[in-house]
Amino acid sequence: MTRTNAKAEAHVNAQHPVSWTLSGFGDEIDADPTTQIAVLEALGASHIEVRSAWGVNIIDLDTDQLARLGAQLRQSGMGVSAIGSPIGKVDVALDAELEVARLARAITAAHALGTPNIRIFSFFRGEGVPVEATRDDVLVRMRLLADLAEREGVVLLHENEKDIYGDVPERILDLVESVGSPALRLAWDNANFVQVGVAPFDDGYAMLRPYVDYLQVKDAVAESGQVVPSGEGDGQLRETLTALRDDGYAGFASLEPHLADTHALGGFSGPTSFGVAARAFRRLTDELGIELR
Repeated sequence: MTRTNAKAEAHVNAQHPVSWTLSGFGDEIDADPTTQIAVLEALGASHIEVRSAWGVNIIDLDTDQLARLGAQLRQSGMGVSAIGSPIGKVDVALDAELEVARLARAITAAHALGTPNIRIFSFFRGEGVPVEATRDDVLVRMRLLADLAEREGVVLLHENEKDIYGDVPERILDLVESVGSPALRLAWDNANFVQVGVAPFDDGYAMLRPYVDYLQVKDAVAESGQVVPSGEGDGQLRETLTALRDDGYAGFASLEPHLADTHALGGFSGPTSFGVAARAFRRLTDELGIELR
């Protein structure tokens, strides 16, 4: 799309404004919530996705730490879009009840911080274990997690991640439809799809859109898998954002840049690179006539 056409499209969409809520993984900015909040506010975000604080994972924060974090967020006026939990980022061969117990801690955090949303995954597997062989064990565990979520009034947002059962669109659809719980929905991540050889919009959008309730924002280069700012990779961000806009999506867009470091439980960007990622995303949404608040 030329810049002239992009401006024309933004003008047309200004007649029917679409507004999304900007959030971001605070611990990609800094370990200290004070810095996390300050940077997110400076970038125009009204919410934060909490994965860790003071270097402690969200499910390992004690009661006093949760109370302190909650008070700090409320004082700043910063809402919580989701708990970025590590639930499901373990080997599927482990005892199912262990992950149910970890989810209970994530739910405690969700209640304390005032969000119904908890990001989860659908289990790793041992080296050499075919993904198809894990299906039944994955579904049993996801059903147990969904049962607890239903009882506690929270929503599990399954994020597509490489090397888990739900990494490609067909298995994600199998997962969400087989569990069949209103407490299990999807968080969509374009970059993670690229890293498993999927063209996100072409290969998965129409199939999964009915279940997508949350957007994780990052892009990646297909050849290397390197994560890059929005619009600089092969993640079909423009096509995806346009379709979400036209579908009436009105939820969260959570920045997860991973521009400095990536590891098994997340990634890091630092304040400067996080700002680069935020501005790249805002350029795209501005061109598409999407307001970020």
